[in-house]
Amino acid sequence: GYGRLEDLAGLVILAVILASALLAIYESINRFLHPQPVSYIWAVAAAGLIGMLGNELVARYRIREGKAIGSEALVADGQHARIDALTSLGVLVGVIGIWAGFPLADPVIGLVIGGMIILVAWNTGKSVFSRLMDGVDPSIISEIEHAVSHVDGVRDLSEVRVRWLGHRLVAELNITVDSQISVEDGHEIAMEVQHQLLGHLPYLNAATIHVDPATASGESFHHVQAIPESPGTEEKRE
Repeated sequence: GYGRLEDLAGLVILAVILASALLAIYESINRFLHPQPVSYIWAVAAAGLIGMLGNELVARYRIREGKAIGSEALVADGQHARIDALTSLGVLVGVIGIWAGFPLADPVIGLVIGGMIILVAWNTGKSVFSRLMDGVDPSIISEIEHAVSHVDGVRDLSEVRVRWLGHRLVAELNITVDSQISVEDGHEIAMEVQHQLLGHLPYLNAATIHVDPATASGESFHHVQAIPESPGTEEKRE
């Protein structure tokens, strides 16, 4: 359960990104209504350029590493760094606009940057909330099916349940095997399925394999059913 803390961290980062968007829009509107002269234009432009390049490099590194290890929180943190890069870009473009004789360039560019930040927050939010709701990419299911297909003795993959805990995957599978094989053979098949899954899914932390005979496979055979009462039970209750 502690793996969820990483996903919650992504939620906190998302809130910070949204706050940045609202602040950028507020400041832009304020500068639009109350224009302020900008001193040391070239120094401000240089700071904006350095900030943009530095934050973009950090953003790319964090996003790349986050995707490599399956950490949505680290990807969100990379997007947060990208927001800082966009803000610095807005400063740079706004200052250039003022230098070129367009004093309203700064607040207008600020509004555009605010809109871009909201778009980044939207895309980041979809990924973060998908994790929190146990959503996984369909390609992961396809990779699981591909891994199981390599195992001799598996007749069918009847059920697949997989979810993220932090940057690690947890899977639960129901496989169908020949009804006539021994329990030991069924166990060996399950172990080979687990081996194939670990080889095909680098993010996989654990996999629980349920082995069903061909005569009793599928979801309907795993529902808990009430045990019928024996004759005379009602009479004893009375």
